[in-house]
Amino acid sequence: MPGGGRAPKKQRSFWVELPLLVGIALVLALLIKTFLVQAFSIPSDSMQNTLQRGDRVLVDKLTPWFGSEPERGEVVVFHDPGGWLEDTATPEPNAVQKFLSFIGLMPSSEEKDLIKRVIAVGGDTVECKENGPVKVNGKSLDEKSFIFPGNTPCNDKPFGPITVPDGRIFVMGDHRQNSLDSRYHQELPGQGTVSNDEVVGRAVVVAWPLSRWATLPVPGTFDQPGLNAAAAMAPAALGVAGAVPLVLWRRRRLTAGRTAG
Repeated sequence: MPGGGRAPKKQRSFWVELPLLVGIALVLALLIKTFLVQAFSIPSDSMQNTLQRGDRVLVDKLTPWFGSEPERGEVVVFHDPGGWLEDTATPEPNAVQKFLSFIGLMPSSEEKDLIKRVIAVGGDTVECKENGPVKVNGKSLDEKSFIFPGNTPCNDKPFGPITVPDGRIFVMGDHRQNSLDSRYHQELPGQGTVSNDEVVGRAVVVAWPLSRWATLPVPGTFDQPGLNAAAAMAPAALGVAGAVPLVLWRRRRLTAGRTAG
Protein backbone atom coordinates (compact mmCIF):
# COMPACT_ATOMS: atom_id res chain seq x y z
CA MET A 1 0.00 0.00 0.00
CA PRO A 2 1.19 3.54 -0.60
CA GLY A 3 3.02 4.84 2.43
CA GLY A 4 3.26 1.34 3.93
CA GLY A 5 0.22 1.89 6.17
CA ARG A 6 -2.33 -0.76 7.11
CA ALA A 7 -5.78 -0.79 5.67
CA PRO A 8 -8.41 0.36 8.21
CA LYS A 9 -10.04 -2.55 9.96
CA LYS A 10 -13.55 -3.11 8.76
CA GLN A 11 -16.02 -2.57 11.60
CA ARG A 12 -18.40 -5.42 12.23
CA SER A 13 -22.06 -4.64 11.88
CA PHE A 14 -24.27 -4.21 14.91
CA TRP A 15 -26.24 -7.35 14.04
CA VAL A 16 -23.06 -9.41 14.00
CA GLU A 17 -21.97 -8.10 17.43
CA LEU A 18 -25.42 -8.35 19.01
CA PRO A 19 -25.27 -12.11 19.80
CA LEU A 20 -21.85 -11.60 21.42
CA LEU A 21 -23.16 -8.73 23.56
CA VAL A 22 -26.20 -10.76 24.60
CA GLY A 23 -23.97 -13.71 25.49
CA ILE A 24 -21.68 -11.55 27.64
CA ALA A 25 -24.70 -9.99 29.38
CA LEU A 26 -26.14 -13.43 30.18
CA VAL A 27 -22.84 -14.68 31.58
CA LEU A 28 -22.50 -11.59 33.77
CA ALA A 29 -26.10 -11.97 34.97
CA LEU A 30 -25.48 -15.60 35.89
CA LEU A 31 -22.28 -14.72 37.76
CA ILE A 32 -24.05 -11.95 39.68
CA LYS A 33 -26.93 -14.28 40.59
CA THR A 34 -24.59 -17.08 41.67
CA PHE A 35 -22.02 -15.13 43.64
CA LEU A 36 -23.24 -11.58 44.37
CA VAL A 37 -26.90 -10.62 44.51
CA GLN A 38 -30.20 -12.33 43.77
CA ALA A 39 -33.77 -11.03 43.76
CA PHE A 40 -36.46 -12.71 45.84
CA SER A 41 -40.18 -12.10 45.99
CA ILE A 42 -42.03 -11.92 49.32
CA PRO A 43 -44.76 -14.60 49.15
CA SER A 44 -46.64 -13.99 52.42
CA ASP A 45 -47.48 -11.50 55.15
CA SER A 46 -45.22 -13.07 57.80
CA MET A 47 -42.69 -10.20 57.72
CA GLN A 48 -45.12 -7.27 57.84
CA ASN A 49 -44.71 -4.39 58.19
CA THR A 50 -41.01 -4.64 57.41
CA LEU A 51 -41.85 -6.45 54.16
CA GLN A 52 -45.12 -6.61 52.29
CA ARG A 53 -46.43 -9.43 50.13
CA GLY A 54 -45.13 -8.88 46.59
CA ASP A 55 -42.07 -6.84 47.59
CA ARG A 56 -38.85 -7.68 45.77
CA VAL A 57 -35.77 -7.79 47.94
CA LEU A 58 -32.12 -8.06 46.96
CA VAL A 59 -30.16 -10.69 48.84
CA ASP A 60 -26.43 -10.46 49.47
CA LYS A 61 -24.93 -13.82 48.48
CA LEU A 62 -21.30 -12.65 48.40
CA THR A 63 -20.60 -12.18 52.12
CA PRO A 64 -21.19 -15.85 53.08
CA TRP A 65 -18.47 -16.83 50.58
CA PHE A 66 -15.97 -15.15 52.90
CA GLY A 67 -17.06 -17.17 55.91
CA SER A 68 -19.54 -14.69 57.35
CA GLU A 69 -22.39 -16.30 59.30
CA PRO A 70 -25.90 -14.94 59.97
CA GLU A 71 -26.11 -12.48 62.84
CA ARG A 72 -28.92 -11.56 65.22
CA GLY A 73 -31.36 -9.06 63.79
CA GLU A 74 -30.61 -9.73 60.13
CA VAL A 75 -33.41 -10.57 57.69
CA VAL A 76 -32.30 -13.70 55.85
CA VAL A 77 -33.55 -15.90 53.02
CA PHE A 78 -33.11 -19.64 53.55
CA HIS A 79 -34.12 -22.90 51.92
CA ASP A 80 -36.88 -24.92 53.51
CA PRO A 81 -35.03 -26.96 56.19
CA GLY A 82 -37.54 -29.76 55.64
CA GLY A 83 -41.18 -29.86 56.67
CA TRP A 84 -41.77 -26.11 56.87
CA LEU A 85 -43.45 -25.72 53.48
CA GLU A 86 -44.52 -29.25 52.69
CA ASP A 87 -48.20 -28.22 52.36
CA THR A 88 -47.45 -25.08 50.33
CA ALA A 89 -48.05 -25.34 46.60
CA THR A 90 -45.70 -23.50 44.24
CA PRO A 91 -47.13 -21.85 41.10
CA GLU A 92 -46.08 -23.20 37.73
CA PRO A 93 -44.03 -20.50 35.94
CA ASN A 94 -44.16 -19.98 32.18
CA ALA A 95 -41.10 -20.23 29.92
CA VAL A 96 -40.24 -16.51 30.15
CA GLN A 97 -40.45 -16.54 33.95
CA LYS A 98 -38.22 -19.62 34.09
CA PHE A 99 -35.61 -17.95 31.90
CA LEU A 100 -35.64 -14.66 33.83
CA SER A 101 -35.38 -16.46 37.17
CA PHE A 102 -32.55 -18.63 35.80
CA ILE A 103 -30.42 -15.57 35.07
CA GLY A 104 -31.45 -13.85 38.31
CA LEU A 105 -33.56 -11.04 36.85
CA MET A 106 -36.70 -12.42 38.44
CA PRO A 107 -37.28 -14.33 41.69
CA SER A 108 -37.69 -18.06 41.27
CA SER A 109 -41.23 -19.29 41.88
CA GLU A 110 -40.21 -22.94 41.98
CA GLU A 111 -37.76 -22.88 44.89
CA LYS A 112 -39.25 -23.25 48.36
CA ASP A 113 -37.45 -20.47 50.18
CA LEU A 114 -38.46 -18.54 53.28
CA ILE A 115 -37.55 -15.15 54.71
CA LYS A 116 -37.44 -14.42 58.45
CA ARG A 117 -35.49 -12.40 61.00
CA VAL A 118 -32.61 -14.01 62.92
CA ILE A 119 -33.39 -13.81 66.64
CA ALA A 120 -30.65 -16.03 68.05
CA VAL A 121 -27.51 -17.75 66.76
CA GLY A 122 -25.51 -20.81 67.74
CA GLY A 123 -24.79 -20.96 71.47
CA ASP A 124 -27.56 -18.51 72.41
CA THR A 125 -30.40 -19.36 74.76
CA VAL A 126 -33.71 -17.92 73.57
CA GLU A 127 -37.13 -17.94 75.21
CA CYS A 128 -40.44 -16.11 75.35
CA LYS A 129 -43.11 -16.65 77.99
CA GLU A 130 -46.75 -15.63 77.63
CA ASN A 131 -47.16 -11.83 77.87
CA GLY A 132 -43.40 -11.51 78.12
CA PRO A 133 -40.71 -10.24 75.78
CA VAL A 134 -38.38 -12.40 73.74
CA LYS A 135 -35.19 -12.95 75.72
CA VAL A 136 -31.78 -13.84 74.31
CA ASN A 137 -29.17 -14.90 76.85
CA GLY A 138 -31.41 -13.43 79.55
CA LYS A 139 -31.64 -10.01 77.85
CA SER A 140 -35.09 -8.72 76.83
CA LEU A 141 -35.44 -7.54 73.24
CA ASP A 142 -37.24 -4.26 72.55
CA GLU A 143 -38.98 -5.15 69.30
CA LYS A 144 -41.27 -2.14 68.91
CA SER A 145 -39.35 -0.84 65.90
CA PHE A 146 -40.03 -3.89 63.72
CA ILE A 147 -42.77 -6.10 65.18
CA PHE A 148 -46.20 -5.80 63.50
CA PRO A 149 -48.39 -3.18 65.25
CA GLY A 150 -50.77 -4.79 67.73
CA ASN A 151 -48.83 -8.07 67.85
CA THR A 152 -47.45 -9.60 71.04
CA PRO A 153 -43.93 -11.05 70.98
CA CYS A 154 -45.14 -14.64 71.31
CA ASN A 155 -48.57 -15.02 72.95
CA ASP A 156 -49.72 -17.22 70.07
CA LYS A 157 -46.81 -19.62 70.66
CA PRO A 158 -44.71 -19.16 73.84
CA PHE A 159 -41.52 -21.20 73.86
CA GLY A 160 -38.25 -22.02 75.53
CA PRO A 161 -35.81 -21.78 76.89
CA ILE A 162 -34.08 -23.24 73.82
CA THR A 163 -30.31 -23.40 73.39
CA VAL A 164 -29.51 -22.93 69.72
CA PRO A 165 -27.03 -25.55 68.46
CA ASP A 166 -23.76 -24.33 66.96
CA GLY A 167 -24.01 -23.61 63.25
CA ARG A 168 -27.75 -22.94 63.40
CA ILE A 169 -30.10 -19.97 63.85
CA PHE A 170 -33.49 -19.37 65.49
CA VAL A 171 -35.77 -17.26 63.27
CA MET A 172 -39.08 -15.45 63.71
CA GLY A 173 -41.32 -13.39 61.45
CA ASP A 174 -42.00 -9.74 62.29
CA HIS A 175 -45.76 -10.41 62.01
CA ARG A 176 -45.70 -12.75 64.99
CA GLN A 177 -49.34 -13.81 64.91
CA ASN A 178 -49.07 -14.68 61.21
CA SER A 179 -45.71 -16.45 60.99
CA LEU A 180 -45.03 -20.18 61.13
CA ASP A 181 -41.41 -19.76 62.17
CA SER A 182 -38.96 -21.62 64.43
CA ARG A 183 -41.54 -21.66 67.23
CA TYR A 184 -43.85 -23.90 65.22
CA HIS A 185 -41.30 -26.52 64.19
CA GLN A 186 -39.77 -27.51 67.52
CA GLU A 187 -40.62 -31.16 66.93
CA LEU A 188 -38.16 -31.23 64.03
CA PRO A 189 -34.40 -31.85 64.42
CA GLY A 190 -32.72 -28.79 65.90
CA GLN A 191 -35.95 -27.70 67.67
CA GLY A 192 -37.02 -25.60 64.72
CA THR A 193 -33.64 -23.97 64.18
CA VAL A 194 -32.17 -23.56 60.70
CA SER A 195 -28.71 -24.67 59.61
CA ASN A 196 -26.41 -21.88 58.47
CA ASP A 197 -25.78 -24.00 55.38
CA GLU A 198 -29.42 -23.51 54.36
CA VAL A 199 -29.12 -19.71 54.42
CA VAL A 200 -28.98 -18.19 50.93
CA GLY A 201 -27.98 -14.75 52.16
CA ARG A 202 -29.03 -11.59 53.95
CA ALA A 203 -31.79 -9.39 52.50
CA VAL A 204 -30.24 -5.93 52.32
CA VAL A 205 -32.71 -3.75 50.42
CA VAL A 206 -36.32 -3.61 49.25
CA ALA A 207 -35.80 -2.91 45.54
CA TRP A 208 -39.36 -3.04 44.19
CA PRO A 209 -41.81 -1.39 44.05
CA LEU A 210 -39.82 1.82 43.92
CA SER A 211 -42.28 3.50 46.27
CA ARG A 212 -41.16 1.08 48.99
CA TRP A 213 -37.42 1.26 48.36
CA ALA A 214 -35.63 0.90 51.70
CA THR A 215 -32.61 -0.70 53.32
CA LEU A 216 -32.98 -3.46 55.91
CA PRO A 217 -30.64 -2.58 58.80
CA VAL A 218 -30.21 -4.55 62.03
CA PRO A 219 -32.42 -3.03 64.79
CA GLY A 220 -30.55 -1.42 67.66
CA THR A 221 -31.95 -3.82 70.29
CA PHE A 222 -29.61 -6.51 68.97
CA ASP A 223 -26.59 -4.31 69.79
CA GLN A 224 -27.47 -3.83 73.47
CA PRO A 225 -24.69 -4.49 76.03
CA GLY A 226 -24.67 -7.95 77.56
CA LEU A 227 -26.41 -9.75 74.70
CA ASN A 228 -23.14 -11.51 73.98
CA ALA A 229 -22.52 -12.23 77.65
CA ALA A 230 -21.76 -15.90 77.04
CA ALA A 231 -19.30 -15.06 74.31
CA ALA A 232 -17.71 -12.30 76.38
CA MET A 233 -17.11 -14.68 79.28
CA ALA A 234 -15.31 -17.21 77.10
CA PRO A 235 -11.97 -15.31 76.82
CA ALA A 236 -12.01 -14.65 80.58
CA ALA A 237 -12.64 -18.32 81.31
CA LEU A 238 -9.81 -19.31 79.00
CA GLY A 239 -7.55 -16.80 80.71
CA VAL A 240 -8.32 -18.23 84.13
CA ALA A 241 -7.80 -21.76 82.86
CA GLY A 242 -4.42 -20.78 81.48
CA ALA A 243 -3.37 -18.88 84.61
CA VAL A 244 -4.06 -21.70 87.10
CA PRO A 245 -1.25 -24.03 85.88
CA LEU A 246 1.14 -21.05 85.82
CA VAL A 247 0.31 -20.12 89.45
CA LEU A 248 0.67 -23.75 90.61
CA TRP A 249 4.00 -24.06 88.81
CA ARG A 250 5.28 -20.86 90.45
CA ARG A 251 4.18 -22.03 93.91
CA ARG A 252 6.01 -25.34 93.42
CA ARG A 253 9.16 -23.42 92.43
CA LEU A 254 8.96 -21.23 95.52
CA THR A 255 8.32 -24.22 97.80
CA ALA A 256 11.23 -26.12 96.28
CA GLY A 257 13.48 -23.09 96.75
CA ARG A 258 12.62 -22.80 100.44
CA THR A 259 13.21 -26.53 100.98
CA ALA A 260 16.60 -26.36 99.28
CA GLY A 261 17.58 -23.35 101.42
